[in-house]
Amino acid sequence: MAATIGVCAMAWDFETEPDFEAKLEWMRQFVREEIIPLETLADRWRSAEGRAVFRQITDPLKDEVRRQGLWAAHLPPDMGGQGFGQVKLGLMHEILGQCAYAPSVFGNQAPDSGNAELIAVGGTDAQREQWMQPLLDGKVRSSFSMTEPGAGADPTLLKTVAVRDGGEWVINGHKWFSSNASISDFLVVMVKTGDHDKPYKNFSMIIVPTATPGVAILRDVPTMGEPDHRTGEPGGHAEILYRDVRVPFDNIVGGEAGIGQGFALAQKRLGPGRIHHAMRWLGQSRRAFDMLCERALTRYTHGSILAEKQMVQDWIAESYAEMQAARLLTLQAAWKMDQLHAAGKHYSDARVEIGVIKFWGARVMYNVIDRAIQIHGSLGYTTDLPLESMYRAARAARIYDGPDEVHKVTVARQILKGYRPSDPPVEHIPTRRAAALEKYAGYLDELAITS
Repeated sequence: MAATIGVCAMAWDFETEPDFEAKLEWMRQFVREEIIPLETLADRWRSAEGRAVFRQITDPLKDEVRRQGLWAAHLPPDMGGQGFGQVKLGLMHEILGQCAYAPSVFGNQAPDSGNAELIAVGGTDAQREQWMQPLLDGKVRSSFSMTEPGAGADPTLLKTVAVRDGGEWVINGHKWFSSNASISDFLVVMVKTGDHDKPYKNFSMIIVPTATPGVAILRDVPTMGEPDHRTGEPGGHAEILYRDVRVPFDNIVGGEAGIGQGFALAQKRLGPGRIHHAMRWLGQSRRAFDMLCERALTRYTHGSILAEKQMVQDWIAESYAEMQAARLLTLQAAWKMDQLHAAGKHYSDARVEIGVIKFWGARVMYNVIDRAIQIHGSLGYTTDLPLESMYRAARAARIYDGPDEVHKVTVARQILKGYRPSDPPVEHIPTRRAAALEKYAGYLDELAITS
């Protein structure tokens, strides 16, 4: 199969080099045997004492990941990572997506991985040393504080402001859904720093230590995915007030050159992140699909096993086709991003591919989990299987990192740029016939003579 970047044609295939495939196979077994079992003891990890025991269990697992050369694979080698491209990272995240604990064991947990990559790509040398390296070493935790009540899918409506006062920034505003903020050591905060005609030039990112006076974490907002979440537990989505928060001017990501670059930096962070989300969703989908197929071959009712019912066969076929389509779309988007990176081009040139996988991948995950619940009946609805929690978490995928509707608008607008209005339609047969009669008049005249 071939694709193009600019005027340069490039080929791509579906093969993975044997050495990396061996790594993926090791990951599959490692996640299945060492990490997924931790899910069944989730209630034990909620207390401070339980989280300490969890670290005692997972720290040796992290060491093994490092020995395998798979730790923080999203960063370049000179920054503690492996320098893998998006295709390899995507294949890894397909495996890690099976279990919520797996990304942290591989040094890829959100939002820390995205923040580390953000500071690695856009930060100054001093910021990398002070914030990125401790983050990679697991000594600190971070949060990405961007979403606000009322702004939603239109980030130009963000109202949190940072005003320069001598050698400091003074920040005021109201955020929520700042992931992991209540357990973080620092926050990367999107703030308005200008008032230009171009809205996307008005925003910047500033690093704020969580203990800074004026940072008020009001609560972790309970969600459909975690209705019983308590403030201060990992994985929370905090509501925060910033009241006259003062940080050094140099805390702006990228230094003085980073003023007005907030959205440009966000795209560098969010573009690859959406690839990883989509592949993790495939990991969840596959796990649900395996449960669906197992149940189809096990459950006997109305004279036969469910696998012999045409409706169940339809679910299996539709789920498989949807997952394969999502996987190929995602890997193709990852491949294009790798090609753009190699050519020194911006990820925005892949925004159609990224937008498609965002809404399509979320839909597929939701559909497959829903069918898996349905085939298990009452058992699927209970907490005796992981499907009910997977289902609740899957609903959020259609909202975070931009709702489906926004991505569809982006995709449609970009596609329509390749078309022009036409009246009559280009394929209008009478118009085409008239043009054909004129074009081939000589031949048709000769045909009339010889007829």
